[in-house]
Amino acid sequence: MTSDSEKTSRGPARVLGADPAALAEAARVILAGGLVAVPTETVYGLAADATNGAAIASIYTAKGRPSFNPLICHVADLAMAESLAHFSPLARRLGERFWPGPLTLVLPRAPGCPVHDLATAGLPSIGLRAPQHIATLEIIRRVGRPLAAPSANPSEQLSPTTAAHVAAGLGSRIDLIIDGGRCSAGLESTIIAPGEDGAVMLRAGALPRSDIELLTGPLRSPDHAADIVAPGMLRRHYAPRARLRLGATAPESGEAFLAFGPPPRGVSPSLNLSIRGDLAEAASNLFSMLRALDESHDAIAVAPIPESGLGEALNDRLRRGAAHSRENEL
Repeated sequence: MTSDSEKTSRGPARVLGADPAALAEAARVILAGGLVAVPTETVYGLAADATNGAAIASIYTAKGRPSFNPLICHVADLAMAESLAHFSPLARRLGERFWPGPLTLVLPRAPGCPVHDLATAGLPSIGLRAPQHIATLEIIRRVGRPLAAPSANPSEQLSPTTAAHVAAGLGSRIDLIIDGGRCSAGLESTIIAPGEDGAVMLRAGALPRSDIELLTGPLRSPDHAADIVAPGMLRRHYAPRARLRLGATAPESGEAFLAFGPPPRGVSPSLNLSIRGDLAEAASNLFSMLRALDESHDAIAVAPIPESGLGEALNDRLRRGAAHSRENEL
């Protein structure tokens, strides 16, 4: 396993397509302890063997990620997940209904769970998800082990939705990038902790609350005084370099304007998340459009987005990015 300084000095990561030979090579690199950026329906993930402590440490190093922030472990199916964690009847119903898909379940680790403690930040729980992308599911099957795979971007920065985004952020720090095209959802998974009597939503995401509540009943809010038990719970997260101003109806001098829906008369948006006001389209565009505006502007005004459906997750990401902007001004 090479050090981070060696990775940085040896040039950009290889980029391969999602053909069988490339997937076999990805599995080989992961089994050798390397880091591979993989496509999912949500965002690109930075995958390593979840049972290999040195490989997981390389994820933290490549991302510059705090070691107390746990990683999601990706599995091929419910059977693999049940070998790693204790599933309540509700958790099993959720896995059967929404996997593969953009839902992460935080569950008690099973006795003898082979996932390394670094992946779970030493917690007695583990976050599990079966991604809805044929290439990454095939890589997991070839590896035969769960993959620890946070988003493939430097920590606290915008999540990548294309292979090019990964190459720009981490290309000199990782071994391989599998280019599976643009992510269809473009927003991270929803994270919940199901128990015997309902569930807690730890992070809003690409699976709307209303869909989950059909099985769980009303989702409870987390205790914010408690430990960080899932990715995305840090207040400073998903942050562009530029200052964000939310709920804006028009840009101020020097600001780019990220619109949602038909813009106000006389206002010319820089980019529009969805001129139709479609929240799914906005979710798939959020990170790529923020990234584009971040490259050319020091400030971005963002139009109001409704809190319903996927709007809950969109506003969560924007508020976290705006919190980072305010901290930089203090």
